[in-house]
Amino acid sequence: MKKIVKFMLVGTLGLGLLGLAGCKGAGAAAENKAVIYTNADEEPVKAMEKALDDNGFKDKYVLQSLGTSELGGKLLAEGKNLEADLVTMSTFYLDAAEEKNHFLEKLAVNVQPLAETTGYTLPLTVQEGVIFYNTKALQEAGLTPPTSLKDLANPAYAGQLSISDIKQSSTAWLLFQGLIDTYGEKEAQQILAKIYENAGDHVEASGSAPLKKVKVGEVALGFGLRHQAVAAKKAGDPIEYVEPAEGTYHLTESLGILNKGQSKEKMTDLQKMAEIILTVGRKEIIQYYPSALYEGESTAGLETAKSQKAFGEKLTPALLAEHQGLVK
Repeated sequence: MKKIVKFMLVGTLGLGLLGLAGCKGAGAAAENKAVIYTNADEEPVKAMEKALDDNGFKDKYVLQSLGTSELGGKLLAEGKNLEADLVTMSTFYLDAAEEKNHFLEKLAVNVQPLAETTGYTLPLTVQEGVIFYNTKALQEAGLTPPTSLKDLANPAYAGQLSISDIKQSSTAWLLFQGLIDTYGEKEAQQILAKIYENAGDHVEASGSAPLKKVKVGEVALGFGLRHQAVAAKKAGDPIEYVEPAEGTYHLTESLGILNKGQSKEKMTDLQKMAEIILTVGRKEIIQYYPSALYEGESTAGLETAKSQKAFGEKLTPALLAEHQGLVK
């Protein structure tokens, strides 16, 4: 009996050690995977994943989505200590984080951007803001469609408007930029005060939330991302969108690789992943965000904004914080 018990104990210990070795091996395998952090919407995330999976990197990376404010804060505060190897993020945040922390690797990607870049980031998407409305809900409420951002302050739209919160979503910043650039900061603040009154409880944390409310008719109109409104209309939802008279303001999101002392082999893989995303992935992404970013890209046949505009000042986290202060 003693021999049997001893045999069982030895066997159990052996299995335990094998289990520990197996766990350690699994952990090592997980550590070798590239970690991607992104604030991108669902469409570009799927495009990136498909491009990587179809081009040799299936099961070789882990992708994690974070909100713009959360990821921006982590980039600025953590620098090289960030878990990620590769990041896609609002360009102004990514560039500011690089200026502060000097943590990005020069990109060796065979693409020719149309606009000047730092070399540490390359653009991935263009986010545009637009007014949209539910045709049925607007008609039932006896309202006419707005034609400008300033129109959203019309008291007739009280309780029928949804926007996103600039303190949580960069989408809202597009609304602020259009008003400030066109009317000046003082008048823009007065207009925004009335817009916030009209929105009431429909100031949302997410940039896509206003369209969701408008689609189901909870409110009649909103401001949000242009590509989502275009897609909703194409899908047969009772959605129409309006290019604001002030212009269609935009933000870019870019890609960067963190230099954290990775091995030469891993850095080579990260550069390959970046190139796949910015070439193969971009072919699908441009279908949703119809703005050319690189030489050779075409937007023929796509619904592009008629009057795309950029804000008159350089976009920075400090400028965003200044504009967020207008909400008070």
